Amino acid sequence: MKNFGFCIASGFLSLLIFLGAADANVRLKDLVEFDGVRGNDLLGYGLVVGLDGTGDGMRNAPFTEDMLSNILERLGVNVTGEQFRPQNVAAVIVTATLPPFARTGSRIDVTVSAIGDADSLLGGTLVMTPLYGADSTIYAVAQGSVIAGGAAIGGQAAREVRGVPTSGTIPMGARVEREVNFDLSSLPQIRLALRTPDFSTAALIEQRINSSFGRSVAEMSDPGTVVLNIAKTGLSSAAHALASIENIRITPQNRARVVVDQRSGTIVIGEDVRISRVAVAQGGLTLRVEETPLIVQPNPFSDGDTIVVPRTEALIEDRPPVALAELNEATSLSEVVSGLNALGVAPRDMIDILNSIKAAGALHAELIVR
Repeated sequence: MKNFGFCIASGFLSLLIFLGAADANVRLKDLVEFDGVRGNDLLGYGLVVGLDGTGDGMRNAPFTEDMLSNILERLGVNVTGEQFRPQNVAAVIVTATLPPFARTGSRIDVTVSAIGDADSLLGGTLVMTPLYGADSTIYAVAQGSVIAGGAAIGGQAAREVRGVPTSGTIPMGARVEREVNFDLSSLPQIRLALRTPDFSTAALIEQRINSSFGRSVAEMSDPGTVVLNIAKTGLSSAAHALASIENIRITPQNRARVVVDQRSGTIVIGEDVRISRVAVAQGGLTLRVEETPLIVQPNPFSDGDTIVVPRTEALIEDRPPVALAELNEATSLSEVVSGLNALGVAPRDMIDILNSIKAAGALHAELIVR
């Protein structure tokens, strides 16, 4: 049985290699998507009211004023021709996902995002908003208090923002009004779609399913699909068949990967990564430019002007390179980690080293740079 492990950033490589002892067995339902068992995206356009002066500016977002006027007119309030410009209303886009087999009356979470120039949705309430599917049919209606994930404060000369206060969520904020018609019991067979297509993993899924029934009921059609024949299982329905196989344990055979996040300097190395014998040296230049302008004023009572004299300090530092280090051929994650740690470089520099090792053909893994 193969194990898996991960390592994050060169400074922590040796601390996280013990994760390789974890059990790699994964439930089948965590590896595949069942044919037809899927969610549907919903979209709506609405208003958030009750904001503390952080709503849309009506001059910059006239669509907010038009929608507010329409809502008030439907409620019997005529504001046509009035200078009605509140600061506590914001136009928003409402999104949600209708889960598979959601029934009428059940509730789902929604996400609310400002589309005008509102500063914050904190403390606001979403007015009843219909949510449409791709077929322009209303499937749910959303309403409730918005929970924004940020904060914004400011004055006349300064403003501070933390997080994203112009976007928020409403837990269980929409009620399902229409169900998606899907008859699972009528399917003669169900396709299992692998989230990460792989020939070995698909063949293993086929083998484990057939072993659990004691006969051939599943067949791999391609690296991303395994077809389950419902009639051959001998069970009364497709739901019973899926319930009997979804907890089967599988050890996925994933490709060797090294994932690099350039923004945060994070490096994640999979357990199957291998390197060939290679020598590495690393160094670089540091360029620094500092501007410290000097203000020069004329003598008192003299005929002169105040001028700004530029003062620039430019410096190029040659950072001493890391000595030429040899990385021996590594046949395990622990050996890969030990070899990379032996270089003694920062995570940012490790990203360049991994790119160079890959270009040299010594890194036997897929290098993914984000």
